Amino acid sequence: MLKLAVLGSGKGSNFVAIQNAIVSSGGILADKARVVLVASDNAGAGILDHARAFGLPAEALPKGAFKTKLEPEIEQTLASLIRRSGADLVVLAGYMRVVKAPLLDAFPERIINIHPSILPAFKGLEAWKQALAAGVAETGCTVHWVNAEIDGGDVLGQERVPILPGDTAETLHARIHEAEHRLYPAVIARLAVELGKA
Repeated sequence: MLKLAVLGSGKGSNFVAIQNAIVSSGGILADKARVVLVASDNAGAGILDHARAFGLPAEALPKGAFKTKLEPEIEQTLASLIRRSGADLVVLAGYMRVVKAPLLDAFPERIINIHPSILPAFKGLEAWKQALAAGVAETGCTVHWVNAEIDGGDVLGQERVPILPGDTAETLHARIHEAEHRLYPAVIARLAVELGKA
């Protein structure tokens, strides 16, 4: 069974989608994966509340730690925490920090992220707003390996979402979220097989 460490900074809707796919009868991740750790750089993040509600280990990094010169040490602490959990795969689910060397070196080709665009288009923050501003006909979401380049790792899966007449940033973002909640568990299920854990 693939053991997952999930990192997030916000509400945690992608984490909930993943966990529901694990615990639901007949879920795409049932008997394939389990979450062994949920960690956040934000002690007030909803993702931690969801983790506790599921009875999962939930850890918050020290408040303000990333605003100091101690950032590399804090990331090393996070890497140690993930190692102790026994995780096989690190899953970024709305984790709003750029992952740097301590984590990348600790888990080479074992960190994945979901991004709200069809990469390589619209990298960076608020990609759905970038897509609307560009006037494109569609956008979507991408699951990719994480490397030192922001949103630059190899693509593992994508789902396209049309941009509809009258779409606002909010309506488009909501539909992209729906696609993310389908795509992320599906990619993790495939990785469980590919990594020999299912």
